[in-house]
Amino acid sequence: MLEILRFVKGLTDWVWTHRAKILVLILVITMVVPQPAKGQFIDVAAIVSAIGAINTAITNVIGAGLRDISGALGAVNGVLNAIQNFFQNTIYPPDAINRARGVVGAVQGLYNVIRGLANLNVASATLANPRQLEAVLLSRNAGNIGQVPNRYTTVYQPIPPATDAPAPMRDLIDMTDATAQAALKKAIAIDAAADQLMDASDQLAAELAVAAPGTAPMIEAQSAAMLVKAHALTQSATAELFRIRAIDMANTGAALKFNASHASDTRRDLTNMFVK
Repeated sequence: MLEILRFVKGLTDWVWTHRAKILVLILVITMVVPQPAKGQFIDVAAIVSAIGAINTAITNVIGAGLRDISGALGAVNGVLNAIQNFFQNTIYPPDAINRARGVVGAVQGLYNVIRGLANLNVASATLANPRQLEAVLLSRNAGNIGQVPNRYTTVYQPIPPATDAPAPMRDLIDMTDATAQAALKKAIAIDAAADQLMDASDQLAAELAVAAPGTAPMIEAQSAAMLVKAHALTQSATAELFRIRAIDMANTGAALKFNASHASDTRRDLTNMFVK
């Protein structure tokens, strides 16, 4: 809209400034273009008189209107320029935008450091079977979750058969193994999800570095949604820690119950032995 008003104002000013040249051009065209034959000579005086009348009409009638239009367009142009300056210098000042982009670049550097720390190689197992299990657990690949049961059983041994352990003990072992494997699988899934969130964070940071001021709120909304997902993953990991703590407490209680049962059986056996 601002460009159209400027064009109209410029055209109006140009017509008014070059009105004399335009009249001369009209005179030349009138003399050159063939007219209906009414005689052998052109009435130049009449043409000059007509041009003078046109000039007088433009000056007295149209000129005033053109000047008024030019003034109005100039006022509108001034208002639009003021609005544009307000947005450029107050709402979206270039210096502030450049500083914000610089901050985005600095934060991206911190993200890169964090990513490097998250990807540090912490594998420590030395024997073959533990190394295979550890490689699966640190793979950060959700596709490897299916390998956990076999690798876990190889290292921590299977549930003893019914001939080697009583049913309550076998149940306790099975529940402990199930909780441990679930926690290990959840850790792999959370690592994979964390990598996805880091990739999304890098993409958002790259977009913010080149985003126009009007598009920044949309990127902020995407960042907020990503933050909610990150909180959800944190809550999921916390819930897994609660489950591990709960099974640990349950194992402690079960051990006390087994000890009490064993003491009762021992006392009964001793009593029977002395009775005999």
